[in-house]
Amino acid sequence: MVQVKFCENNFSHGTEEIVNKIENELNEVDVEVEPCLGYCGDCAVGPFALVDDELIQADTPDELFDKIKEQA
Repeated sequence: MVQVKFCENNFSHGTEEIVNKIENELNEVDVEVEPCLGYCGDCAVGPFALVDDELIQADTPDELFDKIKEQA
C-alpha cells in the first residue's frame, strides 16, 4: 500500500481537495494529514505531498493528484 502524507499548512495551495479525492478514488493509498512535515520552503511555493517519504511537487493540485495516481 502506498502511503501519502500531506501538510495541513499546504492546504492553502488546494491540497485538501486532493486528500478527499484520493480517499474517495484510490483505495490502495493510505492518506495521512500532519500539522507539519518539515518541508516549509517547498510548502510555501506550491502543492506537494510525500509519497512513500519521497517529495512530490506540482504546479497545481490536479497535477499533484495525477503524479500521486501514477505512483499508486
